[in-house]
Amino acid sequence: MSKGILIVVSAPSGCGKGTILSEVLKDEKFYYSVSATTRSPRTGEADGVNYHFLTHEQFVERINNDGMLEYAEYCGNYYGTPKKEVYDKLSEGKNVILEIEVQGAMQIKKKCPEAVFVFIAPPSIQELKRRLNKRGTESDEVIQQRVSEAAHEISFASQYDYVVVNAELEEAISDFRSVVRAQELKSESQKNFIDEVLKNA
Repeated sequence: MSKGILIVVSAPSGCGKGTILSEVLKDEKFYYSVSATTRSPRTGEADGVNYHFLTHEQFVERINNDGMLEYAEYCGNYYGTPKKEVYDKLSEGKNVILEIEVQGAMQIKKKCPEAVFVFIAPPSIQELKRRLNKRGTESDEVIQQRVSEAAHEISFASQYDYVVVNAELEEAISDFRSVVRAQELKSESQKNFIDEVLKNA
């Protein structure tokens, strides 16, 4: 069985990342990696679905045992990507999607250079601002803050392998799938197939 591909996805808020990934994840060959956290579950959240909820001690133990692909501390709580779950799914042949912010992605790039890094970008900052305003859920001040954060995140896009511009949703979904397909067809991904052909030559 071919090993799955680790796909690291980052995008500023308002780029439609969630919508793109929800479509991609309808295909059973993809698996969405659930992050771990030390914060308490919120109402309606389930362990292993929204997060893997760990105690502070459990999380620190994983850090000390190199059990996290990446982690960060935010507002007094740890958040991170459990290594074992990711590698178990990859060995099952699943393409594992890590939806992660830029700093975490850069940590993973050092540990897993074989991973595919995809940045989902808006067609323009103006369009991003329009989409955030259209939500009608945040104040002008918060929207301006998100736009500034987005500009900072976009400055890292050149460090990713692929940039998918979400101007038209269907096209962006198609582009994302094309990225994964291109990776599957790379010669190193096809090594088992090549070996099998040569064995029977």
